[in-house]
Amino acid sequence: MAPIITLTTDFGRRDPFVGIMKGVILSICPTARLVDLTHDVDPQDVLGASLALEAALPFFPDGTVHLAVVDPGVGSRRRPLAVRAGGRYLVGPDNGVLTPGLGGPRRTAVALTAPEYRLPEVSRTFHGRDVFAPAAAYLAAGIPLERLGVPVAAPVLAPIPGSRREGDGLVGEVLTVDRFGNLLTSIEASGLAALAGDGPVAVEVAGGPAAGLVEAYADGVNGRPAAIIGSTGRFEIFVRGGSAREVLGVGRGAPVRIRRSR
Repeated sequence: MAPIITLTTDFGRRDPFVGIMKGVILSICPTARLVDLTHDVDPQDVLGASLALEAALPFFPDGTVHLAVVDPGVGSRRRPLAVRAGGRYLVGPDNGVLTPGLGGPRRTAVALTAPEYRLPEVSRTFHGRDVFAPAAAYLAAGIPLERLGVPVAAPVLAPIPGSRREGDGLVGEVLTVDRFGNLLTSIEASGLAALAGDGPVAVEVAGGPAAGLVEAYADGVNGRPAAIIGSTGRFEIFVRGGSAREVLGVGRGAPVRIRRSR
């Protein structure tokens, strides 16, 4: 099977940066299959890129190389990193963006220091082209990870926020807003088991009530906020036929609370 490389960036589509990275990859590994995970991460939004990786990693086969370039520290002393974790590879800046793929005991990380696996000239502003894309391509072509640089014992971790018990409920926060205006929260469906009782779920966002939990977007009432367990296993707040962000006037960081109704 041809090697797979996924790409996650905050580069957008207007500029040629994504295409240039693909050109570098294909020059080194012409057989690679390139999958655009997303290039619409908000500029410099490391958490947003981590959430994209978290959602996607379980659905790619072993051996996939996941390249993530959201890099506010480009040109600084932050390390460029490549990691083998379980059956997958991850390449990107050592700023926490790769955290969703770094769990488990079988992890080997290297800083990308070997000059033969970079482009001949490395700029201070485009490590996606000069450092990360070549590393991903060489890994996909079968070059052992250990040849790309020196070992790193402790990559930077930036865990995605979770939820906590508080009184009779679970408290979390809005992590991100998707293009439909849905509010993706830090409360996972597995947390429901921690709530006493088996009654309906009541949801509050930023201290105000939202409708209860429904099973499908189509079950919501037009124009009114409701909660749903989304495809990533997290609680989402949505508005059927509208935008929860606009209706509720909230975004990342807004507190969310769920409890059993009485």
